[in-house]
Amino acid sequence: MASPGKKAYPLRLPPEVLTAVERLAAAELRSTNAQLEMLLREALSKRGIRLKPTEKEE
Repeated sequence: MASPGKKAYPLRLPPEVLTAVERLAAAELRSTNAQLEMLLREALSKRGIRLKPTEKEE
């Protein structure tokens, strides 16, 4: 179930990509979902796309 304020989205990934994200998440003590969100935010930032800060970032 999605957290309040977050929208659920089904995502299909090649198994090797998901495995790499899972390993990275474990190494950084995050859930796979939180790791995917962080990677997406980093990629958007590198492309110059600014997002509103989350409650945790404020």
